[in-house]
Amino acid sequence: MNLNKLNPAQGSRKNNKRRGRGPGSGLGKTAGRGHKGQLAGAGYKRKWGFEGGQMPLHRRLPKRGFNNKFRVEFTEVNLDQLDKLPVAEIGLKEMVNYGLIHSEKEQIKILGRGGLSSAKTIQAQAFSQSAVRKIEESGGKAIVIGKE
Repeated sequence: MNLNKLNPAQGSRKNNKRRGRGPGSGLGKTAGRGHKGQLAGAGYKRKWGFEGGQMPLHRRLPKRGFNNKFRVEFTEVNLDQLDKLPVAEIGLKEMVNYGLIHSEKEQIKILGRGGLSSAKTIQAQAFSQSAVRKIEESGGKAIVIGKE
């Protein structure tokens, strides 16, 4: 067997419908669009969610709840993850370098799972109370950044 002799499995590939190619093709004359009407002409585009004038589904369903556009989403990092890092001062750059977060633009909250075996200075946008307590018990510092 050679690469130039490979073929797809029988029946796995179908030819496109060639519309408007005469009466013998089965899709001649109106090319499967029927006679007259809005859909028959060239240049017709159906709007997203349009259901032929029927009330669209996205308007029929009840609206519930409230979405706060000012909500701040935090990425959570725990102390046991930070304890594994070999540096004493940990900021956003170090967290990105060691793969704890994806980007320095993320809002970070340090949570108190686990503990620190050595004193570390940690910078983040937010800390849980238990995380601050454990950091200070180990002799380190918790520095809140981004607040004026």
